[in-house]
Amino acid sequence: MTERLSALDVSFLYLETPTTAMHVGSVATFEPPPDGDFDYEAFCALVAKRISLVPRYRQKVRWVPGHIANPVWVDDDDFDITYHVRRSALPKPGSDDQLRQLVGRLQARQLDRARPLWETYLVEGLSDRRFAIITKTHHAMVDGISAVDIGTVLLDLEPTPREVPEDTWVPRREPSRARLVLGAMVDNVRRPAQIAETIRSGATDARAIGSRLLGTALGVAAMARTSFRSAPDSPLNADIGEQRRFGMAATSLDDYKRIRKTHGGTINDVVLAVVAGALRTWLLTRGESVVPSTTVRAMVPVSVRTEGQDGALGNRVSSYFVDLPVGEPSPAMRLHQVSYAMKGHKESGQSVGADALVRLTGFAPPTIHSAAARLGSGLTRRLFNVVVTNVPGPQFPLYAAGAQMIDCYPVVPLAKGQAVTIGLTSYNGGVYYGLNCDRDSMPDIDVLAGCIEEALAELMGTVK
Repeated sequence: MTERLSALDVSFLYLETPTTAMHVGSVATFEPPPDGDFDYEAFCALVAKRISLVPRYRQKVRWVPGHIANPVWVDDDDFDITYHVRRSALPKPGSDDQLRQLVGRLQARQLDRARPLWETYLVEGLSDRRFAIITKTHHAMVDGISAVDIGTVLLDLEPTPREVPEDTWVPRREPSRARLVLGAMVDNVRRPAQIAETIRSGATDARAIGSRLLGTALGVAAMARTSFRSAPDSPLNADIGEQRRFGMAATSLDDYKRIRKTHGGTINDVVLAVVAGALRTWLLTRGESVVPSTTVRAMVPVSVRTEGQDGALGNRVSSYFVDLPVGEPSPAMRLHQVSYAMKGHKESGQSVGADALVRLTGFAPPTIHSAAARLGSGLTRRLFNVVVTNVPGPQFPLYAAGAQMIDCYPVVPLAKGQAVTIGLTSYNGGVYYGLNCDRDSMPDIDVLAGCIEEALAELMGTVK
């Protein structure tokens, strides 16, 4: 039984071009294990032993002839663990700057669609005997929340690796072209019945249905209003190439908690206020005009997973569009304005509208969906300036074969016309920003990374 990609998952395949690789990733650094070095053979053995916990990692995408339905996941009967688990090393002195350069080069390369859509690299030679693990996973497989969960494949709660069930995987035979077409026709015939069944199952509560329809309508209207109100001009929007740079900023989660306690709002509000302050300073370093009315529109993806979905692969993501008040000189006022805007978006149902549009797209023939996805990619410069995605992680140490993870920085893909994306994750008391950017448009990415740390310190100065 093959599983078909959802409309949202397959959209990331349609959106991919030579300049917009659609994989998410991460770079994490580790202390060496107490009993010696962490070598490539041990890393390969660890992945091979744990990969049975994520069956998707041994599956590849198979397209349906004629694109009469979305593609399906099939087992890769030629799966080769050494193709996906790779080895690299930094020359002396093994600095963090050298690591960032390597991350930029590796993340710029697209994944091979003829194989399972992931790669991971063991990077040796970092200073202080550290090593790094760099991951790449296509967005068609996971969203940010899933990517954190997938980390449990390699990571343990204790230095002693946990035992996992014996791997008895045997690849299922890949379906023929005729079988793919037949399966697509069966699914297309079944779809109207499934829709009717969904409507009948919910018809017992007319008021609930009315409420959901009204909420979706309001959300779609909110999205439409945003679409017609163009994002402001910004150097964050540019024609991008295939090459990337990568920046990092490390901050403390306690600082965000103290700021929230003083000013209210949420941790994510504080994050967006920090980003607003960083962008303000960065624009000034570039000599850009910054006036009180200057804003930068951020697209903020939000997980909309419900209870019981957290272990499943696939995308359950909605989005807000937030105008960050970079023209506001007061850090406290920037935070209050961000909190007010986020509260308004949540109450308006804008995220419901975004999710509803994805569901509606799923009923279109895949060829139309492909064209719509590419059109959407071309419109991103008009809709928003930058992506800011915040994924919470565990607040306790994690280990890989006895080696403790020190930090973890996410890598978020660029859309067409987007010079930089800002991803962050919290882990073991830290908040780590990963800045993925176009190499030519953002030569000063390290300046922006430094501005993030400065903006947080500026907000901390308002804490009583």
